[in-house]
Amino acid sequence: MQTLIKHLKKSRRYSEDFKKEMVRLFESGQYSILQLEKLYGAGDTSIYRWVYKYSKFNTCGVRVVEFKNSDMDKIKEMENKIKELEQAVGRKQIQIDFLEKMIEIAKNDYDIDIKKNYDILPSTGSDKGKKK
Repeated sequence: MQTLIKHLKKSRRYSEDFKKEMVRLFESGQYSILQLEKLYGAGDTSIYRWVYKYSKFNTCGVRVVEFKNSDMDKIKEMENKIKELEQAVGRKQIQIDFLEKMIEIAKNDYDIDIKKNYDILPSTGSDKGKKK
């Protein structure tokens, strides 16, 4: 026979110092509400209640809105994007320098002016489209 086990709701009691420390960590910008919830196991509604109760800045009636991607994540993402773009610009600059050196070598060694080659007449196009 199966034994019926009742799931007891665990209630936790947090000390005032713990609650104030959570509010301090949130207000300092070190952690978001979601991060504090994951780190310390306290519910997000409890943490919001503590913020309204103990905060110097947030009072009841003022809504604290927090996005899942914190500002620090966005800043890190933008810094990584800037780093990638700087690397791409560096690679392109190396290619430009290489091609300019090749043009200079062609001009000096082979007497070919690639940049300004006025010796060749412009193309007149194909004769297929012309009517006779």
